Amino acid sequence: MNKDLTQGNSRSVLWLFALPMFISVIFQQLYNIADTIIVGQFIGESSVGAVGASYPVTMIFMAVAIGANAGCSVIISQLFGAKKFGDMKTAIFTSFISVAVLSVLFLAIGLPIASPILKVLDTPSDIFDDALTYLNIFVLGFPFMFIYNVATGIFNSIGDSRTPLYFLIGSSVGNVILDLLFVAVFKWGVAGAAWATFAAQGIAMAGTIYVLMRRMRLWKEYIAQKFSFKMLKKISVVALPSILQQSFVSVGNLFIQGLVNSFGTAVVSGYSAASKLNTFAVNCFVTISNATSNFTAQNYGVGNTKKIKEGFKWGCVLSLLVALPFFLFFVTCSEFAVKIFMTEVSEVALETGRHFLILVSPFYFIIVLKIISDGVLRGTLKMWCFMTSTFSDLLLRVAFAFIFVKACGMGPDGIWLSWPVGWTLSTVLSLCYYFSGIWHKKVKKEI
Repeated sequence: MNKDLTQGNSRSVLWLFALPMFISVIFQQLYNIADTIIVGQFIGESSVGAVGASYPVTMIFMAVAIGANAGCSVIISQLFGAKKFGDMKTAIFTSFISVAVLSVLFLAIGLPIASPILKVLDTPSDIFDDALTYLNIFVLGFPFMFIYNVATGIFNSIGDSRTPLYFLIGSSVGNVILDLLFVAVFKWGVAGAAWATFAAQGIAMAGTIYVLMRRMRLWKEYIAQKFSFKMLKKISVVALPSILQQSFVSVGNLFIQGLVNSFGTAVVSGYSAASKLNTFAVNCFVTISNATSNFTAQNYGVGNTKKIKEGFKWGCVLSLLVALPFFLFFVTCSEFAVKIFMTEVSEVALETGRHFLILVSPFYFIIVLKIISDGVLRGTLKMWCFMTSTFSDLLLRVAFAFIFVKACGMGPDGIWLSWPVGWTLSTVLSLCYYFSGIWHKKVKKEI
């Protein structure tokens, strides 16, 4: 069902729209977490390190898919809100063609550079081969991942956050079943987990494309181009900064991963488990931000400043409510949380994961404010503000991680402490942008 986010009570509209997206991200994270849990339970601690060591590399390429999602989603939301359905269809066709070409290009680049990147990151030798195997299979699934992400963004931009949820639930359950089959029954090891994700992503992509093409019949009377360089330029105005932002974050995480790798396999395994949980939480917050961004973009399309402000307020309230159970669980049950990933866990790996969760999770109540503010900035096309706050977060986290470890000799805990520093300072910057009112000075600008 397509939903006009410019009508009705802002809290109800935003929260009801965000709910399916929130449930979607839970199942989407099961994709990532299931691999780690199953290989940890059926293979061992080192396999968790192997999957974790490849994760920051996969996120570099995932950044492009997420950025493309953001680019098409914001523009299509604005066109949908402005009732320009012909242009909206052109944007949809252009998005699909562009991202398909991009995914093939990244597939060609990803395979030859996988091994050199893992070597540069000083990946421990005892997990190198498994990490490379997992990474190579992940790269083969780029077309599935890229096209699925864009299809999801398109559904959300026309106010339908339920359809992607249904496909995601099905593919997530399928991924877990295939994980168990390939790893526990067929004994394919880390490669089995990677192939399970590959197959599940392919199924999700095919389903969403089929339904979206049928949905397009609702606007069959509106004339659209199959591809438009002019529309691609509009999409790129949002997509390229989002891709750069996501890529910059991923490259920064590579530096942090390299620093973590220097402490050995046990620390890598503990960090891999804890970072998966942290990523789960943060992605839930980001999903609410994406809902806020779509809500903002549709209201930006009709020039409704009041509703955009209401969207920011209720987006913050919802994200704070979501942050609370994560904080309570990670602080009070950190040991149990880490042990979810491994049946036999060393004391070093356990303490590494515990310390990370206990140090970082209290600051969820701060970072959620930045993430929602960033959603408003992106929805109103204030991309330079959005990028500046994000880059400052990452630069500070990477810089302080090296300072705390190399200069202060704080060990792995120095890396974890860099998260609160970066999050706090970048949140202040993002909120300054929002409360300055810069985002609504040209809210009625023609789309």
